Amino acid sequence: MSFQPIIPLSGLAGWNFLNRTMDTQRTAFENSPTIKRDTDYFREKIGEISSAKDLVADRRLLGVALGAFGLEADIGNKYFVQKILEDGTLDPEALGNKLADKRYLAMADAFGFGDNAVPLSQAAGFADQIVTQFQSRQFEVAVGAQDDDLRLALNLQRDLSDIVSQSTTENTKWFSIMGNPPLRQVFETALNMPGSVAQLDLDQQLDLFKEQSDRIFGSSDPAIFSADETRDDLVETFLLRSQISQGQSFQSSASIALTLLSNL
Repeated sequence: MSFQPIIPLSGLAGWNFLNRTMDTQRTAFENSPTIKRDTDYFREKIGEISSAKDLVADRRLLGVALGAFGLEADIGNKYFVQKILEDGTLDPEALGNKLADKRYLAMADAFGFGDNAVPLSQAAGFADQIVTQFQSRQFEVAVGAQDDDLRLALNLQRDLSDIVSQSTTENTKWFSIMGNPPLRQVFETALNMPGSVAQLDLDQQLDLFKEQSDRIFGSSDPAIFSADETRDDLVETFLLRSQISQGQSFQSSASIALTLLSNL
């Protein structure tokens, strides 16, 4: 049996406990038999892979590759993954450039099958880079099996930092956030967005994200979340709003149940 993170509490209290015990829990998780077996295999074999076709043909290697980008659910979509990897990132018509979820583009860029004469999978240090990402992502998955809000909070600490540190425009950063499903979920909750926001025109969505960020955090520029303090405020706001929402759902369900019982 693989190591299961210890999370005795939910919400903000659970988040604080997880952060206090993070180093110990991460070490135990990474040394668990299943994770160590998969990462050792990846380190041993990935240097032999020279094409996207070779990668998707090896399910164990593909599992680590996808897991490193939070795309493990696509393990059965071999031809889809192969197409993304082979198209690369340089051609505007490449599949990864057309998808709203930019994790696929990040994976294509990391492996470099479609953009380089020699794929980056054969470069020195590549295996360690992907393994480190895989370990982080899979720890988040294990946390999410017990508390999905905490998984989203962990994901935010990594992915948001990468986005806001890029030398891009304010709007481009927002589009990257909106195109990352886990990050988008955190922001929609923390910014108290209406459930119908995804049905709006993309530019209208952008305006709403910026307006709500300015109202709640004092700025419409995602660069404010490069500061640890502001990013912590975002996580706390997300966890508290999520708890409130879940509490209201519970109260609503209980109220309905009581009404039904009173009518019996």
